[in-house]
Amino acid sequence: MLSLRIDGELLARLRNHAAKRGMSVQDYVVRTLIRDDFDERFQSAVDETERFYGRT
Repeated sequence: MLSLRIDGELLARLRNHAAKRGMSVQDYVVRTLIRDDFDERFQSAVDETERFYGRT
């Protein structure tokens, strides 16, 4: 379980983004966190590959 405190302006923006995608705010935030985590892991893998093989 994760609990966040956010101000009204941010909540309104999150609701707007979530509604555009037909999602709840909770689902939108979770998907955003998952995507950011994937991006970080992917970039780490790219960096490691470049160190191993060298940049082309």
